[in-house]
Amino acid sequence: MRSLLQVDTGKMVRFVRFHGGESFQQKMLSLGLLPGDAARVIRRAPMNGPVLVEIAGREFALGRGVAAKIEVEECPL
Repeated sequence: MRSLLQVDTGKMVRFVRFHGGESFQQKMLSLGLLPGDAARVIRRAPMNGPVLVEIAGREFALGRGVAAKIEVEECPL
């Protein structure tokens, strides 16, 4: 498993699975994030800051704990 937290800046990924309980799954759904969505990692903030990703033209700042629970696979640009 490779998490979103481990992806280098500028890489494109596809969400494979969200690892978390029901409330985590609901949080992802409420943000409109679904398995199969493609995302580009824009920036990983220093000092344990959030991971900034772009998904379908929208930017999301995901905390490191959240990013660690999102399983991804790299996809071509």
